[in-house]
Amino acid sequence: MDNPSTSVTPLLPGMAGMALVGGSVTVSNALVGAPLLTAQAIRYVAATAILLAMARPARARLSWPRGREWLWLTGLAITGLVLFNVAVVQGVAHAEPAVIAVAVAAVPVLLGVVGPLLEGRRPSSQVLLAAPVVMAGAVLVAGTGRTDATGVAWAALTLACEAAFTLLAVPVLRRHSPWGVSVHATWLGGVLLAVSALPLEGPTAARKLSGAQWAAIGYLALLVTAVAFVLWYSTVRAVGAGRAGLLTGIVPLSAAAVGAATGTTTPGPSVWLGIAVVIAGLIGGLRPRAVPGGEITDTGGQAAPANSAASRGTR
Repeated sequence: MDNPSTSVTPLLPGMAGMALVGGSVTVSNALVGAPLLTAQAIRYVAATAILLAMARPARARLSWPRGREWLWLTGLAITGLVLFNVAVVQGVAHAEPAVIAVAVAAVPVLLGVVGPLLEGRRPSSQVLLAAPVVMAGAVLVAGTGRTDATGVAWAALTLACEAAFTLLAVPVLRRHSPWGVSVHATWLGGVLLAVSALPLEGPTAARKLSGAQWAAIGYLALLVTAVAFVLWYSTVRAVGAGRAGLLTGIVPLSAAAVGAATGTTTPGPSVWLGIAVVIAGLIGGLRPRAVPGGEITDTGGQAAPANSAASRGTR
């Protein structure tokens, strides 16, 4: 019988991707005051170029979308990239940033329910029990904050868009692979943002970007977009959206760690408690589960023989 701990392997890319996203908070602060749509358009266009350059040495096969795939990928770009960025910026104008962070913290619950349904199976009770724990820990780390009715609405939209980033990729991940989904999402998002930026910010908006802001865009394009997207979708394809969704709890942990390391924030008792709760939720939701008959299930409800490829993390 294979060691169940080997099932952690397909989770590692997603963990790394979420750590990169969480660690980008300090870098993203450099874009405050920058023309948002223009900056994000440049980010995603640059990320597309990086992905295309990386795809060849990685031997990733890229296919042009067909039929309904255009709807899934365009919807992913509109919600997960364009609307998400708008919702975050508009949201913090009516609510403290912690409110938006709390909305994003609810993503594991949403993915735990909807993700498996899109994949044609029942939600895992193990994941559904762990998701609220991860969410509670993330709330402790991020705090709560003040808001108004408009802020709540933007926070809800942020949650929906963050979930859509994963859920809308599920139907196309098999044929297009994490590389293909990442490439199509970034170029579509870049085009949509550029088209929106022209009338709203003007064709010369890029000239307003400072050197520090250009550097931030480059960092976000390389690590938080090109690299993190491929890592994240690799785990989603390997273990399913529901189980992978628990890993979003790593984002506030990573943000708190980077803040402490750079001296921008000092974690208080509630943050440390939240970190412990998130870790407990991750352990509870991601551990392989033994079932009668000598089988091990680590895919959120689909049992596989202990000596099968699934139990070794290869799918």
